[in-house]
Amino acid sequence: MSEFDLKERFGSHLFDDRVMRARLPEDVYECLRAIRDDGREWDPAVADVVAEVMKNWAMELGATHYVHWFSPMTGVNSGKHEAFIDGVEFGQPLLSFSGKMLSKGEPDASSFPSGGLRATFEARGYTTWDPTSPAFVLGTTLYIPTAFCAYTGEALDQKTPVLRSMQALNKQALRVLRALGDDSVISVRPNVGAEQEYFLVDKEQFDRRLDLKVCGHTLMGARPPKGQEMDDHYYGSISERVRAFMRELDEELWALGVPAKTEHNEAAPGQYELASVFSSSNIACDHNQIMMELMRKVALRHGFACLLHEKPFAGVNGSGKHNNWSLSTDRGENLFKPGKDPANNPRFLLFLVAMIEAVDNYADLLRLSATCPGNDDRLGGNEAPPAVVSIFLGDPMVQILDALAESHEVHNGERRKLLTGVKSLPLVTLDDADRNRTSPFAFTGNKFEFRMVGSSQSIGLVNAVINGIMADTLRGFADQLEAAQDKMKALHEIVRQSWLAHRRVVFNGNNYSAEWAAEANRRGLPNLDHMAAAARAFIEPKNIELFTRTKIFNPGECRSRYEILLEQYIKTVHIEALTMLEMVDRSVLPAALEFLGSISRSAYYAGKRGAECRAAARLVHRLSDAADEVDTARERLVSEIRALKEQDPQKLADDWYAIRSGAMAALRSACDRLEEQVADTVWPMPGYSELLFDL
Repeated sequence: MSEFDLKERFGSHLFDDRVMRARLPEDVYECLRAIRDDGREWDPAVADVVAEVMKNWAMELGATHYVHWFSPMTGVNSGKHEAFIDGVEFGQPLLSFSGKMLSKGEPDASSFPSGGLRATFEARGYTTWDPTSPAFVLGTTLYIPTAFCAYTGEALDQKTPVLRSMQALNKQALRVLRALGDDSVISVRPNVGAEQEYFLVDKEQFDRRLDLKVCGHTLMGARPPKGQEMDDHYYGSISERVRAFMRELDEELWALGVPAKTEHNEAAPGQYELASVFSSSNIACDHNQIMMELMRKVALRHGFACLLHEKPFAGVNGSGKHNNWSLSTDRGENLFKPGKDPANNPRFLLFLVAMIEAVDNYADLLRLSATCPGNDDRLGGNEAPPAVVSIFLGDPMVQILDALAESHEVHNGERRKLLTGVKSLPLVTLDDADRNRTSPFAFTGNKFEFRMVGSSQSIGLVNAVINGIMADTLRGFADQLEAAQDKMKALHEIVRQSWLAHRRVVFNGNNYSAEWAAEANRRGLPNLDHMAAAARAFIEPKNIELFTRTKIFNPGECRSRYEILLEQYIKTVHIEALTMLEMVDRSVLPAALEFLGSISRSAYYAGKRGAECRAAARLVHRLSDAADEVDTARERLVSEIRALKEQDPQKLADDWYAIRSGAMAALRSACDRLEEQVADTVWPMPGYSELLFDL
């Protein structure tokens, strides 16, 4: 693909600024641009004009249908496909797509998770067009990004809270900038670049494993003789089959205007990563949803199944999603850019300590935003940050803030060069600080990288929370600045006081160490090590107050999302337990007993011929013991499931967590030991060696 072809391909199926500028009347275009870029209120007068132009453009690309595309609390994309045909006259189809059709849809709100906000008989809900995120054509369908709300206005989706949080953050950031004398900035927006990790497995092998088909990850599986010990997969050569998949995925994403940029082999065999260029927070959330959907679809065309679960395989690294977050003005200024002299960049320091204070005050909310059942298996496993939320700043930045807080003179050290000892290699200027791959929330030079997010998650809640906690912190700073006579003196005092009060959340060392766990506990940092515990953050009074102040969620929405998270966890673990039992009863034990019978017969007939086959006898004993261990663990799991009672959802979720980490883990271990004793020609499903290495 030439440079010209790439430029023509990128965004060719996207109703973006180029299309709108070329096809819409100038006044309508300017109105939409102001809504999108300047935060102007929605103008219904533009809808009919935009709808007609959008329909004609989409049909030129082969679209016959449209869909209001939204992200409900199920975690997967949704939408109802409608044809442009609105009747037939004289044998000819009548085509219709009005401003009302563009602006509003009516899905059945009772059929989506609502956490008690909607009764079953209260079915009405609305999807409403989001003009800040461009529509696109995929296949024969025009996709219209929309928010999804109940009849009474509560958010039932991932997008609405993000849009609300962006409004809140823009308002408070502008207050701070205005107080500092900057009247030229029109808007401030959060920018996000998401890095998506995933696994590929052969589709035929995927289809032979019930756990992968039903749960998206393996519930049992003996470790292969080689995993990732040699570190030879990370950044390694990409196989031709996988490269063909990546190539098609890139082209599909580029056509939709998703700026997919960086792709490589990840640490575990069969694991890969794809990262996109920064976009505004809302659009980045849509881009990541598109990316996950297309990964699954394109993988099938190449004979793969794409696994987005956080821990598809025990014993090798799981998958996460790194949410890179920054703030910029409409002039393109990055508010987290330190400049050459960060110690004398007061605006940067103010926004930096605001983020530190926000993370310290609302660490439980950040942990909540990264919670899902699969992440319980990943966090803290020497492959992802631990469940304790902390910030990495790097020693140079800590020294600057310490000096300012203690009124010491600040010295900016000269940036060093990378000395390789090879004269022909260029001198590379080193960054101010090394990267810390163990930190949950790391400052990486001009942005923050939140590394806890699970690979299967929408990044909607993550960014709604980050935007919201930053907005609320800036609100307090703005109050102080607006009341002060000497703004610069007040700014420096805010930086000093905030750093002294909240530096406890900063840790630049090894987050995996036992020493840090003890130190974090001493500092009073929360350690919410599983989803059922993390979910409580939604109903903590201080967090409800935050969401209410910023208008991201009302108290009812907080309670509903708490209920949805618990329900999701309970149902997920229940399904995993039932799947495990079915695999044991219908596959694992029958195969093992069949193999045990064949070995027993071999030992018997060898003895009848007067030969002593000690290997067969020992294998019979090992198989018998391993099969009995599986059966015992199975009975324990069945017994604990039967003992569960209808009770408070939080207590039920805690009980399921105990089953998952106890009886289910024991059954898995027993099955894995049994697999090691049974011939692979008899074992009823592909093992880890085939799944991880047959690409």
